[in-house]
Amino acid sequence: MTLSRTVQRTVLTAVLLSASTLAVPSTAQAAPLPPACQEALLETLDKFPVVDFTVPDKAKNTMLGQVLGLSEAEQEALTEVACAAWNTWATQNGQAVATDLDTRYRNAAGPVCNKFARSSMATIKKYAPGVPAETRELEKLAKKVWSDSMAKLAAEATNADCRTAYNAVKAGW
Repeated sequence: MTLSRTVQRTVLTAVLLSASTLAVPSTAQAAPLPPACQEALLETLDKFPVVDFTVPDKAKNTMLGQVLGLSEAEQEALTEVACAAWNTWATQNGQAVATDLDTRYRNAAGPVCNKFARSSMATIKKYAPGVPAETRELEKLAKKVWSDSMAKLAAEATNADCRTAYNAVKAGW
């Protein structure tokens, strides 16, 4: 998941974390994912060894649904060059990003939805400028997935704190 910038020039960190979510291909995709994108899908979360940071299941499932709904044209951003650049960046910066996510998550006020949303966005904004230029198309895709996911989560949230948190970060980075 997925979660991104996933994805690259920003990613999704979830986007960092959503980054891995963002690399998931649609089942309707005609061509297989390039090897570097398969690596991003399978290994991104391992490159960000968080201890406390958590992506709520509802957020994870919503982002995955957005990714699975990507059009073939949108999936064209998943190139070998972009994913390889992401993989290299994530390997080199994963520990620092994970530490930042954990710290922000621990310091954010509950509930979990707020901790996730606020810490994700703050970390993405901090690290997005350093993600390689080769990932710019992935960044656009990650921003779309993030924005659409947060809007959907805000609209469906029964908890007012969660609704506020998702609305506060839906514009993205």
